[in-house]
Parts: sequence; structure tokens; C-alpha cells
Amino acid sequence: MRLSDLQTKTIVNVKDGRNIGSIIDVNINLDGNIESLVIESQKRMLSFSRENDMIVHWKEITKIGDDVILVDIK
Repeated sequence: MRLSDLQTKTIVNVKDGRNIGSIIDVNINLDGNIESLVIESQKRMLSFSRENDMIVHWKEITKIGDDVILVDIK
């Protein structure tokens, strides 16, 4: 699976069923394994800051489907 394949999927939190955003990047460890996904923060007018982006750790992903990635975030 490619990063571009992951980026087209909707990210949904199984705790409350809400869409939490879109994948904009991944963090990869030295072994080449994905450690976490970087989810784009809510866009604000004239704000280019990335400081509010959300990190979803790989262990928080419960299922990767055809159209959706389910995550368990408390």
C-alpha cells in the first residue's frame, strides 16, 4: 500500500464515529515501519501553522478498509 492510497481514506474515530481529518504525512522509524499518521488540523483562514496537527499512533489503528481507516483514540 502506498501513502497516496492511505491519503484517500476517511479517518474515523470508533469512540464517537466522527471524521477526524485527512492524512498529510507519516512518521517512519529507522527500520522502515510506520510509527504514526499525521492528520491535518482543522483549517483556519490565513493560518499556515502545522502545530495543531494530530498524531495517530499505528497501535491506535483498528482497521484499514477500502474507504476508511478506523482508529481508537481516547
